[in-house]
Amino acid sequence: KASHHAFATCNDCHVPQDFVGKYLSKAVNGYRHSKGFTLQDFHEPLRITAGNRRSLRENCLRCHGNLVGELVVHDRAGDVMDCVRCHARVGHGPVR
Repeated sequence: KASHHAFATCNDCHVPQDFVGKYLSKAVNGYRHSKGFTLQDFHEPLRITAGNRRSLRENCLRCHGNLVGELVVHDRAGDVMDCVRCHARVGHGPVR
């Protein structure tokens, strides 16, 4: 239901693109998801971790950097603001 549906897979946005980062991310997230769903101790709705948020932002900039590279905004702490702060519906569609 989202605008990226025809152009990107889940891994294109949510997983680092380098070999080691990709498989490390898959291992860490696989363990965390398996534990959460097995023990039913996950937050509802699911929340993104800080590391996964960094990967998401890096992947946004990997594809769209030439378009928004000059517009990358820093917050008061000096950190790069997340693309999904304003564009939350891009990847998953309407937010519930």
